[in-house]
Amino acid sequence: MMAAVRTWLTGVVAASLLISAAESLIPPGTLRKIASLTGGLILLLVLVRPLAHLDAGEYKLNLDAYSNAVEDRRQELEKADRSELEKLIAEKSEAYISDRAAALGISCTAEVTTKTGTDGMPYPAGAELSCAYSPELAALMEQELGIPRERQAYHGTQTKDGTAGKTVG
Repeated sequence: MMAAVRTWLTGVVAASLLISAAESLIPPGTLRKIASLTGGLILLLVLVRPLAHLDAGEYKLNLDAYSNAVEDRRQELEKADRSELEKLIAEKSEAYISDRAAALGISCTAEVTTKTGTDGMPYPAGAELSCAYSPELAALMEQELGIPRERQAYHGTQTKDGTAGKTVG
C-alpha cells in the first residue's frame, strides 16, 4: 500500500516538474496558454490515474463485522463501567457502615458485597463485619442500605451488651 502511494506521489511530482519546465521554455502568448492548459490536463490525469485502477471489490466495506466489533466494544465498556460502579458502591457502603458503627460506639470494619438488580444497577447485597452483633447496626444496615439481616455476618468477640462469640445475623 505504501509503495503504491510512493509511486503515485513520485509520478505527480515528476509530471509537475516536467510541465513546469516545458511551460518555462515556451515563449509568452497563445502557445504558452495552450501548453499550460494541456499541462494542467496531464497533471489531472496523473492525479486521478490510481482511481482508474482501483478494484472496488478489494476495498468493500464489511459493515456487519464493523457493527459487531462496535457492539463488542460497547459491551466491554459497559461491563467495565458496571464493575467500577460495583466497586464504588461497595467502598462507599463500607465507609458508611464503619462511620455509623463508630457513631454507635462500635469499632468495626465492613466488607460489602454487591449484586446487580433487575434494572441492571448494582446494590449492596451483603455485609461481613469485624465486630460482634449489634441490633442497632443491623437495623441501620437493613433500613438505610437495604441489606437484610440474614445477609449480615458479624465476626467479633463481644457486643455492647456483653454477649460473646461469633454471631451470624
